[in-house]
Amino acid sequence: MVPQSIPLTFHPKSVTLANPRGFCAGVDRAILIVERALEKFGAPVYVRHEVVHNKFVVDDLRARGAIFVEDLNDVPELPGGAVVIFSAHGVSKALQAEAKVRNFRIFDATCPLVTKVHVEVAKLRKEGFQIVMIGHEGHPEVEGTMGQASEGIYLVEDEDDVRALKAANLIQNEEKLAFVTQTTLSVDDTAKVVACLQATFPKIRPPRKDDICYATTNRQNAVKEIAEDADVVIIVGSKASSNANRLREVAERKGAKAYLIDSAEELGADWIQRGARVAVSAGASTPEHLVQGVIESLTRSQATALITANGESEMVEFKLPVGLS
Repeated sequence: MVPQSIPLTFHPKSVTLANPRGFCAGVDRAILIVERALEKFGAPVYVRHEVVHNKFVVDDLRARGAIFVEDLNDVPELPGGAVVIFSAHGVSKALQAEAKVRNFRIFDATCPLVTKVHVEVAKLRKEGFQIVMIGHEGHPEVEGTMGQASEGIYLVEDEDDVRALKAANLIQNEEKLAFVTQTTLSVDDTAKVVACLQATFPKIRPPRKDDICYATTNRQNAVKEIAEDADVVIIVGSKASSNANRLREVAERKGAKAYLIDSAEELGADWIQRGARVAVSAGASTPEHLVQGVIESLTRSQATALITANGESEMVEFKLPVGLS
């Protein structure tokens, strides 16, 4: 269901729309996997965790026959095996093994850029490395990546965690130590943690290629650009979305008032003064129609100028799993 935008009493001087914004290639692929599975196999299909962190996307897929579960024990035994889809955030090896033992028909919607990190962790552990992961505790991507190794991997969120890891004397050989990161982190915050890691463990091995994904980096850079000339920044996205939360933080650090909303229904009339300059962006799991609903609410006055910022062009596409392409 498309949310209805609400009439607002204020009239911003201008609204600048970030570019790029919204869906990335990994999110497009994950949603399409669920849609194709429903078309091919019919309802129900079971999705382990929200396929992407956006309630409107999840509600739409649920209405079409997708059932979202956190525990594979909630997936019933069905003739021929239930169709099970892993979310874009990825899952642990233990969950993969459990699904295989139960003979589910499995389709993996893990973002290929998250899979890259999974492969990196497995390779490093095979080579005898201990691993530090930079990420947010409890996030499903972090749980999936940490779950690629049964031991020898440690989570840090900030510089204090790095210092605590050093003090715990858990690192056996600093020459066999590497780090990886969650793909949706703040670029600036992560740089600080990496600098602390490298100062604390000078021989730590970095990833061959930055683990923070192109979409996260591009969207943060786009918000930095538009927030510099904005009084208020509206980020359209889910409270559960790591990348959407990071966009709000980026805007705040540029000195703007910043709000994270699911849709135009959540716009507060007291957020924006008459004549204010407003900027709008969206997390990587936010459908464009939600962004347009916000834009419609903000630009109903003919006195409001709508500006679309220049930005990085994204031409990335990911293939669907065998059996759904």
